[in-house]
Amino acid sequence: MDNPTLNLIHAHGSVRRYKPDPVPASAIERIVAAAQRASTSSKMQIYSVIAVTDADKRNQLAELCGGQSQIREAPVFLAWCADRARLDQVCALRGYMQSSETLENFLVAAVDAAIAAQTAALAAESVGLGICYIGAIRNNSTEVIKLLELPKSVFPITGMTVGVPVQAPRIRPRLPQEAILHWESYNPDQDAALLSYDQTMIETGIYKDRQVPIPGKEGQTESYGWMEHTARRVSQKVRPEMRAIIEKQGYGLK
Repeated sequence: MDNPTLNLIHAHGSVRRYKPDPVPASAIERIVAAAQRASTSSKMQIYSVIAVTDADKRNQLAELCGGQSQIREAPVFLAWCADRARLDQVCALRGYMQSSETLENFLVAAVDAAIAAQTAALAAESVGLGICYIGAIRNNSTEVIKLLELPKSVFPITGMTVGVPVQAPRIRPRLPQEAILHWESYNPDQDAALLSYDQTMIETGIYKDRQVPIPGKEGQTESYGWMEHTARRVSQKVRPEMRAIIEKQGYGLK
């Protein structure tokens, strides 16, 4: 049966080139209103979003996020933040003091922000806009916090460009469901699914025609694919300063 919601979800692709057309403030407000209907832990709504439309500020964000031109091109940049600062005010008004000493307190806020962001992404796509998540907002977290004037207990989780796409996004294949969906207990036997997906991604031409050594087979090469690309990424230490910045921003991670 045709389902417009599922069709929209399956048509998702990240947009990295945008037309200069402005996105009205009313459209952003509608998108954020949809995000506010997302699930949230105990109705606490422990997140905020900073909408950045100023070109100079977007240029600064682009530099802080690795020089990404899409942040300059997109008329709107959304910074989705874990936000327990609002709860400090709630506690003060009711005569309590908020405890933000544990990792759980940060995770709850980060998850709230992520759920809201994804709901906003679907809302944006439903009205013909494109989006792309910007994890690089955490490349220079301290500078981003200063630029956006984030108070204590507010931390940027992810960025998001929003605008009118230059062209329809390319829809990338996803892992076979047997690698993702486990019934009753976790199934660690995923080699076949991973190899199949690797070949699918190679055939899309995403990685072009690159050759890499085959592990354990001296002198032999194979096509560079998703597994090589992903293994390289996760073998590197990324943002080792993150814990210290999060703690400085007011979150304990005990």
